[in-house]
Amino acid sequence: MTRNYKEEYQRWLDSPALSEAEWEELNSIANDEKEIESRFFAPLEFGTAGLRGTMKLGLHQMNVHIIRHATQAFANVIKAEGEEAMKKGIAICFDCRNNSELFAHEAACVMAANGIHVRIFDALRPTPELSFAVRYYGTTAGLNITASHNPKEYNGYKVYWSDGAQLPPQHAEAIAEQMSKIDIFDDFVSCDFDEAVAQGKIELIGTETDEAYLERVLGQAINKAIVAKVAPDFKIVYTPFHGAGYKLVPEALHRLGITQLYPVPEQMVIDGNFPTVESPNPENPEGFYLAVDLAKKVGSDLIIGTDPDSDRIGVMVRSGEDYISITGNQLGVLLLDYVINARKAAGTLPENAGAVKSIVTTEMAKVVAETNGVHFEDTFTGFKFMAERIAQWEKAGSYKYIFAYEESYGYMMGDYVRDKDAVTASMMVAEMAAYYYDKGMNLSQAMESLYAKYGRYAEKTLNLVMPGLDGIVKMKNLMAELRSNPPKQIAGVEVFKLRDYSDGSIKVPELGVMGQTPIKGSNVLYFELADETSFIVRPSGTEPKVKVYILCKGADKAECDAKIAKYSEYAEGLRK
Repeated sequence: MTRNYKEEYQRWLDSPALSEAEWEELNSIANDEKEIESRFFAPLEFGTAGLRGTMKLGLHQMNVHIIRHATQAFANVIKAEGEEAMKKGIAICFDCRNNSELFAHEAACVMAANGIHVRIFDALRPTPELSFAVRYYGTTAGLNITASHNPKEYNGYKVYWSDGAQLPPQHAEAIAEQMSKIDIFDDFVSCDFDEAVAQGKIELIGTETDEAYLERVLGQAINKAIVAKVAPDFKIVYTPFHGAGYKLVPEALHRLGITQLYPVPEQMVIDGNFPTVESPNPENPEGFYLAVDLAKKVGSDLIIGTDPDSDRIGVMVRSGEDYISITGNQLGVLLLDYVINARKAAGTLPENAGAVKSIVTTEMAKVVAETNGVHFEDTFTGFKFMAERIAQWEKAGSYKYIFAYEESYGYMMGDYVRDKDAVTASMMVAEMAAYYYDKGMNLSQAMESLYAKYGRYAEKTLNLVMPGLDGIVKMKNLMAELRSNPPKQIAGVEVFKLRDYSDGSIKVPELGVMGQTPIKGSNVLYFELADETSFIVRPSGTEPKVKVYILCKGADKAECDAKIAKYSEYAEGLRK
């Protein structure tokens, strides 16, 4: 039965499932029509990234009722796989956010009551360790309660399948279908957490899993000798932004051989309110102000920051008297080049080495790989797509992946995870920075040397934020207009080709459809321009914004900067 938002609101108000405090929260908005509509106009959409929303009571929010509803649907999908799948069970993890542990325990109780064995971490852990746990214990599925780098008001429900990657589309669709069939208040089962632990239905996991994971992380190190050589003088400042990296990142760096590590004391405090930053996102350099202060004080060249669930990493380096950011695109290029050449020197680079990036990530990565004889492929944005490609390589015995990344500060190495991993990336960045430190260079100078070798590239991502109900309509209208009436010129430069990844069509102005992309099924428009610039538009899958990616190439920095400025101005005009 479909209800309008007023009927849905009233149904929640009348439900005996609500506690007194929850009823009071809903009753307090009785005269706020817009707030009622925003909370009850529709359910949160369950996609391949699971669920993400602000923590309030309501149908379009994150709260215990939504958690139980989604988990019952997820449990039904696991049960449909048979008894063996239920026995293999699910691994559950959570981050530092407000309500994360509560939501994780609620989910564990629903799974256990459905006869599905649960392994749940005894405290917060990095997202990549959840991916690891799924593969290590051979569970059928995984669940992480996290909203990654979103502001403090948000939480999320991130789902994984047996390969340790985020859910493939068919399983996400199956869960969404189950959610549409079952009642949010009446059609779930649950149990007492402590009783389920005592009965062995819920199993707590902890340090033994950390050790197994760290062993594999350290196995990615290529040149520990260079770290030992510079260790007395090489300093690193680290911040976990109040989150899940606080323990394992410093441990991995110490085991690598880093002796001069300076964590930011104020941000080593676990706190879902993120009191020292407006946004705990390592993509935003302004969040690093405490780390910069500490770096200046101790004389460190390198700052590493990981987001609250420790799957993304941001890096800053000294530049004169100040510190500058290494972008996600640049860090990926640096790591790819370093991993290829360090492994060549160590004799551990596979003959059939392959690397992967997302279609919105710098084309410089492809040049680095292919110049060095490494096979390279693109996938859609999201590590589940990279994991799928790597699994295809494994099945075919064609390529052995050594590195995968996307521009939004996510990097993956090793066969033990199938998601971005800031613990492993932090260790590899430290090793790489130590290598360049020994040569008298920091990572910014190293990047300049790569531009000299491979050509000058520049990239920029713009977020066209479109909040609220109006924003959803605006986003859809913008994509529909660009698709039905594509511009022949962008910022005065001719559109050479348009790749529409929704249907895979490649269109040439005046000529129409002239081919097919190797991949399709994603809402992405990719404009190839006459000056070798790529102008890419896609709506975010987790936030109310349209993302515009500008990827350009030029003879020098000045030409690249001019292109970025020109296309950024055009992109800002798309908001209207």
